[in-house]
Amino acid sequence: MRYPLIRPNPPKLSKLRGALESLEDSGIYSNNGPVLRRFESQVRDRLFGGRGECLGVANATLGLMLAIRHEAHVRSKDSGIALMPSFTFAATAQAAMWAGLTPMFCDIDPDSWCPSPESEERLLRQNRGRVAVIVPYATFGNPIDLDRYIWLGRRHEAGVVVDAAASLGARDERGLGFGTGAPFSIVFSMHATKTFATAEGGLIYSADTQLIHTLREMANFGFGEPRTATMPGLNAKLGEINALLALEKLGEIDAVVAHRTALAGRYRARLPDFQLQQMLGESQSPQFMPLLLPEALAPQRAAIMARMAELGIGVGTYFSPHLAEQPWFRERCRFGPLPVTDAVAARMLSLPIVDQMAIEDVDAICDALRTTCLEAATGRLADPADVSLPRRAAGGRA
Repeated sequence: MRYPLIRPNPPKLSKLRGALESLEDSGIYSNNGPVLRRFESQVRDRLFGGRGECLGVANATLGLMLAIRHEAHVRSKDSGIALMPSFTFAATAQAAMWAGLTPMFCDIDPDSWCPSPESEERLLRQNRGRVAVIVPYATFGNPIDLDRYIWLGRRHEAGVVVDAAASLGARDERGLGFGTGAPFSIVFSMHATKTFATAEGGLIYSADTQLIHTLREMANFGFGEPRTATMPGLNAKLGEINALLALEKLGEIDAVVAHRTALAGRYRARLPDFQLQQMLGESQSPQFMPLLLPEALAPQRAAIMARMAELGIGVGTYFSPHLAEQPWFRERCRFGPLPVTDAVAARMLSLPIVDQMAIEDVDAICDALRTTCLEAATGRLADPADVSLPRRAAGGRA
């Protein structure tokens, strides 16, 4: 496919021979080794201004499981509720369920697509004392207002764990790495498909160093000192090879985010008549470009996607179906009407943003989308041969 929706671009292990040989010579491959500790220290200093602590974990789902389980445990609400949006990835609800909680879905804001404050607060009032943890999603890397969640958690005596899977490299309204100074867990993904791409991995950040210390013990089977289980635990440690990839990615993340931000900016300039996500904070860390199809074209989304694929353009529908529409969650979770979530999910379309793209590629994709939507609106999708895509220009940076 000429323009895949996502093209993983982790650091190349083949170019890290010296570092790999040093790792092999050390004989340390896991168990909070020196490469992991070096990455945790450097990512804290570089992205979070040296404040707080970071914990590398094997993947973000395990990070959510640890953080959510900790909040349920300290509040003695192991069978309580985890409040979260339905407009998110399955891992969020799965993590809460593995932690012994029942997910309850709130609606989202029609502009930012982040959790709706009105919906959250209404559900918290209706379920006073039963919500163990609030799990907001920073939708598509959008930096949500964390001060509000500090207030909300205190007011309702609930823990807070932020699902920031696509946010590593994003900046808040102060220009700081998203999450900086937050007293609760912020969980990031370093999966190969993310902007901060490794092979597999996750990161938990908090300004509360004792919280990170506790989560580190939980990630090591719940072992305290001496080597005895003293708390809930599992094995969530990030191995040294994946930590090496993360350390290498950290060195290039500013340039990667800047390039992807430029691509996203071009999409915004070329598609002003489509509904795009309202941006919060200073910048996101774009994994792809989400937009909403016109309402009249929502029933033809599958045909539009098929035609774009024929043109060599990968598109997606993150997050459609949303969680309340998926059988496992629909049958086991709690939710009422979700009108905004339903409407947004039904119209959602995600366009490519990858490291190898150039500005001209965005123009070609936008031209193809416009032509395809025009044909759909007039009752006839154009033949792929009728839509000419210019050759990709040499080079990959804007």
